[in-house]
Amino acid sequence: QVQLVESGGGLVQAGGSLRLSCTASGRPFTNYAMGWFRQPPGKEREFVAAISWTGEISHYADPVKGRFTISRDNAKSTLYLQMNSLKPEDTAVYICAADPHWVSAAPTSFVGSWGQGTQVTVSS
Repeated sequence: QVQLVESGGGLVQAGGSLRLSCTASGRPFTNYAMGWFRQPPGKEREFVAAISWTGEISHYADPVKGRFTISRDNAKSTLYLQMNSLKPEDTAVYICAADPHWVSAAPTSFVGSWGQGTQVTVSS
């Protein structure tokens, strides 16, 4: 399986921005569609965004549309999540995922490898 390591989390004020990164190793990065999920305190894990193998197709959860942008650099085996206009309700552990069999018609379904996560805290 591919190994995933997230970075870039931290504490930011409401309205601020952060860029998360997820670096993959162990398997060819281009074998995987990639996604970001998050787990708020005391809640279930939820889908945030997904991107296809080449980056041509992306999907977003409604709460982050227009504020977050998912992207990937296949040459660097790295996935990104640019988060702008952050809100306190965006506070969560952000986790990246890799799925070699992802189906764009069911973008929130990921079966494969998961990272450990990076904490994002947005203060009001």
